[in-house]
Amino acid sequence: MTRLFDLLYHQLNNFPSPKALNKRNANGEWQAYSTQELVSMAEQAASGLHTLGLKRGDKVALVAYKNRPEWLIMDFAIQMAGMVSVPLYPTISVGEYEYILDEAEVKAAFCGGLDLIDKLTAAQKKVKSLKHIYVFDKETAGQYWESVFDTNNQQEIEKIKAEIQPADLATIIYTSGTTGNPKGVMLSHHNIMFVIEKTVPHLTAMPGDNVISFLPLCHIFERAVSMAFIYGGAQVHFVGTDNLSGPDGDLQAVKPITFSSVPRLLEKVYEAIYNKGLLLTGAKKKLFFWALEMTKDYSIDQKLSFGKRVKWKIADKLIFSKWREALGGQVKAIITGAAPCPVKVIQVFCAAGIPIREGYGLTETSPTISINTMEPDGVIMGTTGPIIDGIKVKIDAEGDYREGEGEILVHGPNVMMGYYKKPEETAKVFKEIDGEKWFCTGDIGTLITGATGRKFLKITDRKKELLKTSGGKYVAPAPIENKMKEDFLIEQMMVVGDKQKFVTALIVPAEEALKNWCEHKGMEWQDLNTMIQKKKVLKKYQKVIDSYNPQFSHIEQIKKFALVPQQWLPLHPDGGEAELTPTLKLKRRVIRKKFAQEIADLYTE
Repeated sequence: MTRLFDLLYHQLNNFPSPKALNKRNANGEWQAYSTQELVSMAEQAASGLHTLGLKRGDKVALVAYKNRPEWLIMDFAIQMAGMVSVPLYPTISVGEYEYILDEAEVKAAFCGGLDLIDKLTAAQKKVKSLKHIYVFDKETAGQYWESVFDTNNQQEIEKIKAEIQPADLATIIYTSGTTGNPKGVMLSHHNIMFVIEKTVPHLTAMPGDNVISFLPLCHIFERAVSMAFIYGGAQVHFVGTDNLSGPDGDLQAVKPITFSSVPRLLEKVYEAIYNKGLLLTGAKKKLFFWALEMTKDYSIDQKLSFGKRVKWKIADKLIFSKWREALGGQVKAIITGAAPCPVKVIQVFCAAGIPIREGYGLTETSPTISINTMEPDGVIMGTTGPIIDGIKVKIDAEGDYREGEGEILVHGPNVMMGYYKKPEETAKVFKEIDGEKWFCTGDIGTLITGATGRKFLKITDRKKELLKTSGGKYVAPAPIENKMKEDFLIEQMMVVGDKQKFVTALIVPAEEALKNWCEHKGMEWQDLNTMIQKKKVLKKYQKVIDSYNPQFSHIEQIKKFALVPQQWLPLHPDGGEAELTPTLKLKRRVIRKKFAQEIADLYTE
């Protein structure tokens, strides 16, 4: 098993399932695809691609707003046909589609509903190579994807499959860059298969277990996780974030064993739990916050006295068990990545019996470099876990870093083939050391030794995001932002201070939490823009900043801040420039430009 499409046949031969992939249909009813159906449909789609005139090595795009079996079926079909898949984010602009489709010379595209057919059709006018566009929904205007299916080229497909090598290009994934045009990351079958095989043991799902998938499949994180589930024989249910919670939500319907998430979604779940606690009264409210207070002292390997064990059992039975039940009652682990997860969030969930395990990687590393595991010595909160077996990590301390820190370099089978059509850009991110080629991640980190001697990777910041004050001191903004965002009143935050005398911050208030606070203080709510100008509100935010500042060095402390009412988004309905990437990372340049006046005011004497 060395090529990605081998995963389907592995499941068919070892864990054939009547419910391998699942989705809700237009009527809201669950529709299941068996392993045999997946194999048959992928083989027919592969044959049909050749009937269209596409050849081995041609590029085919995939895009959908919501994860669905059709996306993965076509992904496997493209691989079987010896072609290269180009996944696209649904939220990017027509102009970005034009750039990616043109550079990759995409010949065909398959898409989900809403405005995607319109966006692709608009882009097609400027992309000469794009000849075919198909839709996954019959009710959507356009050619239905199953019309491609045939069996005319089955022998040819079998011949191609036999010839495909692990080192062959499988996919080109365009990164959601915070500046400039996106770069196409070339990943081979072996790049991704290596990561899948190394991470499957850490996913806690057994053959036949139910899991859910809602992070975008166009991101390598969710794509690799979903393929790992297929490898392990789990039953994948594709869901949206709009119907997860509540008695009729997908968490209760599926009762998943595990799933992957991003920190922001976990933060929102935590905030929702906290806000529900605020609405309680009397003894129930006291009990809720008593249990929440206990989580502050939680550690993974905590050894408790008899008295404390009794307290934890009471808190678990009366409070934490209800949190687990809200997630379906069966969750053994939640895997998080793509951005740093606040330690407070990990600690609270783990204390409540909902293990969160944070990992780290990049598109360029397929993606996993390190991951906290379920082993007794496999987790340290605040780190991204031990390095996965088979790859090497080096901390390159050349430069102006704090002691023990440096740029994270990676060498191993998971490292990309390079950037598509960009040899100069590729050369910039590789460094030769003692005859070995090391990938420069651009992330700053350090290695921490665990109790048993195991090394854990801790990320401290992005190299290109480091601020340098006018006094020549470097400041890493991410740890400051992540720590202060633990407060419920802070929705989003960006630290500012490059070439300035001191560090300041732009803060987007958490509107719901601020409303609750104002109500508690007897302040009549008007609108966010009005409320953030109130002296009482500004004083409260200053108090929040003051409570966190002592955790940082003098130069890192926030001296001034500005509250801004506009939430930062990955997509604006009016087509305005987004402040976040599709993976919810800050576009710092865009934010600095949009709030140039507010920033200037912070540095006005």
